[in-house]
Amino acid sequence: MFFKVIALDIDGTLTNSDKVITPKTKEMLMNYQEIGGKIILASGRPTQGIIPHAKTLELEKYGGYILAYNGGCAVDCRTNEVIFSSTLPREYIPEICGIIKDYPVGINTYEGDKILVGHQINKYTELEGRINGMEIKFVEDFASYVDFDVTKCLLQGEPEHILELERILSKKYSDTLGIFRSEPFFLEIVPKDVDKAKSIDRLIRFLGFSTDECIACGDGFNDISMLEYAGLGIAMSNASDTVKNAADYVTYSNDDDGIAYVLERLTEHVNA
Repeated sequence: MFFKVIALDIDGTLTNSDKVITPKTKEMLMNYQEIGGKIILASGRPTQGIIPHAKTLELEKYGGYILAYNGGCAVDCRTNEVIFSSTLPREYIPEICGIIKDYPVGINTYEGDKILVGHQINKYTELEGRINGMEIKFVEDFASYVDFDVTKCLLQGEPEHILELERILSKKYSDTLGIFRSEPFFLEIVPKDVDKAKSIDRLIRFLGFSTDECIACGDGFNDISMLEYAGLGIAMSNASDTVKNAADYVTYSNDDDGIAYVLERLTEHVNA
């Protein structure tokens, strides 16, 4: 069967440890698009942090899509049109800032081409800036400053603090917000019912495709929902066992062209 859509996580999946798409992986993805496949870049990154990879893969030419903020915003790369987006209820931000004030963690959201940070800047905040190629802007009173609509907030800190805050926030906001780790040191806070699976489903149905025609590849905790949702869910070998257990198949690591290997297997009968 030829899968008409492939949803790709970026960090730890599409890109290697140097945060670049290798020549072999790029070649196979370009070939996939040439034979009619559609690419969705599905990441927790903001749109600004995904665009460079979309350009590398020429998604504007082939009609690919960006699914940013863990599914909170879908963009048509050909037209730059926002197909749909969700916003975080603003009234929760002061509450969350109050809860985290006694923890050594930072909180951020996004303002234009900048990462807006409150509470503290730590090494994980700086990592978020490097990953996305965005400038960090620190504000003293984050809760008061954020008086505009945002798609998500992100907490950054040591894994033990992030795990504890995940438990606290999940219990408090289980009915109103989505709370989950994308990395052991990143805690995502998004509108309720926003995750990669629900957003991919919404996008592919908008495009006229079915679940069975979609393949999803990922390595992080926030990829589990789309791996379970897709017609074929593929985990990278660098993923945790929890992520691997959610997948139908485990490919090579992101440093060993795991995506290229998958596409070779999937497209060999098409090119035959």
